[in-house]
Amino acid sequence: MSQRVILVHGIWMPGPVMAWLGARLREAGFDCTTFSYHGVTRGPQEAVARLGDLLARDSAHILAHSLGGLVAMQALHDHPALAVERVVCLGSPLHGSRAVHGMRQRPWAAALLGQAAPLLERGFEQWSGRAQVGSIAGSVPHGLGHVFGDFADAHDGSVAVAETRLPGLADHAVIRASHSGMLFSTEAARLAIRFFRAGHFAGDADATP
Repeated sequence: MSQRVILVHGIWMPGPVMAWLGARLREAGFDCTTFSYHGVTRGPQEAVARLGDLLARDSAHILAHSLGGLVAMQALHDHPALAVERVVCLGSPLHGSRAVHGMRQRPWAAALLGQAAPLLERGFEQWSGRAQVGSIAGSVPHGLGHVFGDFADAHDGSVAVAETRLPGLADHAVIRASHSGMLFSTEAARLAIRFFRAGHFAGDADATP
């Protein structure tokens, strides 16, 4: 029986943006479903509640990009009994976003974040839930986030590598990709498949799920 993976997109993006990654996971034998939400206008709280309802139907893994990773982890925090074994976050500012903090200092930029701003800026202090969480960061600095974040270290154009780290993670990896480029990265897909199968990013990704 195929393992189910819920795909969760980031801010400003529609669900279909996860289609390329979904196709790679289906080729590897996973059953993928895309979860769509309106993070800016309706806020993460509604998304968290709806995602919790979806995850309550059956066991699943989660592959989430950017804000989607925070939404997924908040859902698991609020509903610790959910049968989610593993989560892979792509470019998610799990420890909080400096770029979002900078945007919130400018009213015109803050408006672009809408109700998603507090969760993006705050992030989490640590992860202590029962699901294993792996985080993948990008190191190609293509994007406008650095204009607001004033990054002094490696980043993907929107999120610093350091912001993707969090105490309690099962594993962490850095790949050559920009923030949006991760959505079409063969390496990101390969690492996600490894993590869903073994709970870590190193090892054989070709084994049967």
